[in-house]
Amino acid sequence: MPLKVSIPTALRQFADGQNTVELAGENVGQVLHQLGDRFPQLQHHLFTDDGDVRNFVNVFVNDDNIRDCKQLDTPLCDGDEVTIVPAVAGGGPRPN
Repeated sequence: MPLKVSIPTALRQFADGQNTVELAGENVGQVLHQLGDRFPQLQHHLFTDDGDVRNFVNVFVNDDNIRDCKQLDTPLCDGDEVTIVPAVAGGGPRPN
């Protein structure tokens, strides 16, 4: 069952410029590891050395954050969309 994986602009340079990739898997971990195998430069930006999703990377299945589900073991169904969203940080103090 192919699933659509959306790659954010900030990470597309590590995925041959692709904004979406179709992959198959029963859970998020399988799909993300396939993505990393396909684009080895991307793997470092997604996973820690221990194989966990990096803290500053959010992964959603449809509208659900995998951190609120079963993490990498979050099951996937035909038609689901996996979206990678890097956390945004920065800015300065609020003006008065």
